[in-house]
Amino acid sequence: MTTEAAPATTSTAPSGRRLWTRTRGIALAVVLLLAAAVAMAAVRSTTRHGDLDPRSPDPYGSRAVARLLAERGVSTRVVTTLGAARAATGPDTTLLVAVPDLLTHRQQTQLHAATASSGGRTVLIAAGSWSVERLAPGVAADPATSDSSTLDPDCTLPEARRAGPADTGGTRYTTTRLDADSCYPSERLATLLRVPATSGGGDTVVLGAPDILYNDRLDEQGNASLALQLLGSRPHLVWYLPSLSDASATENGERKSFLDLLPSGWLWATLQLFIAAALAAFWRARRFGPLVPEKLPVAIRASETAEGRARLYRNANARDRAAGALRSATRTRLAPLVGIPATQAHTPEALLPALSAHLAGDGQALHPLLFGPPPGDDAALIALTDQLDALEREVRRS
Repeated sequence: MTTEAAPATTSTAPSGRRLWTRTRGIALAVVLLLAAAVAMAAVRSTTRHGDLDPRSPDPYGSRAVARLLAERGVSTRVVTTLGAARAATGPDTTLLVAVPDLLTHRQQTQLHAATASSGGRTVLIAAGSWSVERLAPGVAADPATSDSSTLDPDCTLPEARRAGPADTGGTRYTTTRLDADSCYPSERLATLLRVPATSGGGDTVVLGAPDILYNDRLDEQGNASLALQLLGSRPHLVWYLPSLSDASATENGERKSFLDLLPSGWLWATLQLFIAAALAAFWRARRFGPLVPEKLPVAIRASETAEGRARLYRNANARDRAAGALRSATRTRLAPLVGIPATQAHTPEALLPALSAHLAGDGQALHPLLFGPPPGDDAALIALTDQLDALEREVRRS
């Protein structure tokens, strides 16, 4: 009993090891970029976590201020919605707005309407031109910030005179209100303004920088004294941390685009990743210019090529193409045997009469075999192959 050996197969598909060798450089670069991005995000999230949050003990949090105020009998409550902030206003309440520029113009108008005649105090932290003109009418923010962080009071406001020098340097303000207290000037522009309310007995304090509220800056200069006096003038402190998830920020109001909500650092990081990807693609490019033919490293037998092509035809059920290839090859080989030029091998009017004369038979009977329709199934294709082989052998014998 003999066992027929399975034919060796030749595959041109790249192996997994070859693919890894080609792409490991790009994969390593992508991993390093992702690791750097994660590390940068982790560092940023660690150092800036809980910014101006009275519950946060982090360096940029404000838990120390809240603790000191609690020891003096001032309660602190954190709110994150405009509705809660408006409802909490009153003559015995100080409302601190941590990031006024996060509020939309509609929110700013509503908040000012609630605080203007409440009789309480409103403290705006580092309000820019986007918000200060609506929350504190008559006050404008200067585009240039203060060059120095520690400034002297240089005003008659009792809280500022008792606190002395403090880290208020930041946004600078101008005002048209003659009754306003302008303190801690930098180049003749105030970094702290106290504007009395037109009615109700309250006031609004605009502070150019949040440094005096940070945990790690509270013990420097007169920061603690100034913070406690500004925030402890009433028995209740409402700490408003504006949130982008607040429904009042979008409902029937102004909407910020997606790009406006993205920090500028992420846009710059995206550009860097794009440039890195372009450089990696340029580095990994294999060819520049037209293709150059090269010899195959091994010799491939014609039978293997024919077998591979036959498998492709079989997988695609392309019996018509297979039959056409068999008939064309047979006609090409028969033409010189019967004295027909190769250019006329595929013309029935030239090939069939020559075959008829050579075989002494009816050449038209060979028309279905050499020029007929494609076979309907695999059995018919095999039968066609056998008939073509038989015809070629007969022509060669004769």
